[in-house]
Amino acid sequence: MLELSGLEGEYQKVRVADEQALQVELSRLRAGDRDGLNITMPLKTLAARLADSVSPLAGRAGSVNTLMRLGSDIYGESTDAAVFKELLSTDRFEKRTSILVLGTGGAAAAALAAIGDGEPTYVAGRRPHRAAELTDRLGGEVISWGTAVAGALVINSTPLGMNGEDLSSDLVGVATGVIDLPYGDSATPAVKSARRMGIGLVDGHEFLLRQAVAAFRLWTGHDIDHRELANRLRKV
Repeated sequence: MLELSGLEGEYQKVRVADEQALQVELSRLRAGDRDGLNITMPLKTLAARLADSVSPLAGRAGSVNTLMRLGSDIYGESTDAAVFKELLSTDRFEKRTSILVLGTGGAAAAALAAIGDGEPTYVAGRRPHRAAELTDRLGGEVISWGTAVAGALVINSTPLGMNGEDLSSDLVGVATGVIDLPYGDSATPAVKSARRMGIGLVDGHEFLLRQAVAAFRLWTGHDIDHRELANRLRKV
């Protein structure tokens, strides 16, 4: 992304084991030694608590995966939720009559935070009590794991598919679109099914690239087309 934007810089991976280590990184961010931070699980909830302020979407999701400096304060954003909101507003999924969210973790919470009020939404998790906790906070109706919803946009926020696991064929078979977050060296079974059906689709690689572009925009003010970035990566 730096090459595409003409900027100079470096993106480093830093292992952060606990709150104390995260506080050290936040101090470096405040001091200007960092321009921004990406946060991965299981520190997203902690990052939301430690930030001086967060976006409305991040506050609703209860998690932060991107931090930036605003003056002497640290601002938190959930690019998970921001990308979900962006995708839901495109015409790729305009045929949906409802949304089915699979999973009960942070990505599921981000999806629910991005869904507009009044849109029929269902949540299915293999731990029903966690699904109930999510819907109590963010809305939606809990349904049993494996239940298909005709006409729904299916959002798979679970790891299922990363190692070739298949979602129930009924789930995708009656869907009007799929956002499948798992990614790997080959397409997941859900992605392959969606492609065969010709329905709206975002796979894990596209979602990840969109998140990267959103974080880069926050840190630098530069906007990069995720498709151009994807094309550049294919040539590496």
